[in-house]
Amino acid sequence: MDIFDLFIKTITLRPYVFIFLAVFLFSAIQLIGWQRTWRFWLISWATAFICEFSSTRNGIPFGWYFYNGSTVGQELYLSNVPFMDSISFSFLLFAAYCVALGLLLPSDSSLNTGRALLKPLRFETKARTSWTVYALTPLLFAFIDMVIDPIALRGDRWFLGKIYYYPDPGWHFGVPFANYVGWAVVGLISLAVYFSLDRRLPPLSQTRSITHRLLLGIGLYYGVLTFNLGVTFWIGESFMGLCGLLMHLPVAIMLILRLTSAQRILPAP
Repeated sequence: MDIFDLFIKTITLRPYVFIFLAVFLFSAIQLIGWQRTWRFWLISWATAFICEFSSTRNGIPFGWYFYNGSTVGQELYLSNVPFMDSISFSFLLFAAYCVALGLLLPSDSSLNTGRALLKPLRFETKARTSWTVYALTPLLFAFIDMVIDPIALRGDRWFLGKIYYYPDPGWHFGVPFANYVGWAVVGLISLAVYFSLDRRLPPLSQTRSITHRLLLGIGLYYGVLTFNLGVTFWIGESFMGLCGLLMHLPVAIMLILRLTSAQRILPAP
């Protein structure tokens, strides 16, 4: 009952995290089905927790940082790691995966689609588990954290609270570069395990373009980004917010151009 109470308190304390989690589950099930969704979530969550557990004890792979326990009793912890922190990695990795797919999946105008303004994309196993997707996804994963972590470090100035600190603050608004390397490592490990399972599961049917379903995950990426940039500007960190905005704007423009550059597809007579 104590664990259940803490879980309820965690939801009420961090409702935005669980809204993003719900969007992840819905969009992932729409795109890859339940069998792959729960595997993706479990693999990424377990990898993130192990890496956080390790880093807070030996500095690998995120570098040294510590949770101060200021919210113990207010939210659920697993050992010394807040539960909500580890699950955040799962939906952020999936969102980054969707952005990478939007940029890299091959197009096929022969696919029937009701979204005339969207380029039809194929979703074969070979394409969605390619080396280019494997390389780009962790980069986008770490890239969004370059907006998230600096504002999270200032959690005492908004409703997150001051829950962790770096003993040796880094050059990027107080965040060490090792932290972003750690995020890429979590992404690389998680995807290596997930891709190997994805190739062994029954293939997904490919009768229509998946572009409109892919937009749900892409929307999650930019929804999280918008939320964090909004908080950044709200607490008065205008320079930090502007840097984050300018960092992500080129990728967003490339994605829009890639997904909307198809000719209008007319039904066959």
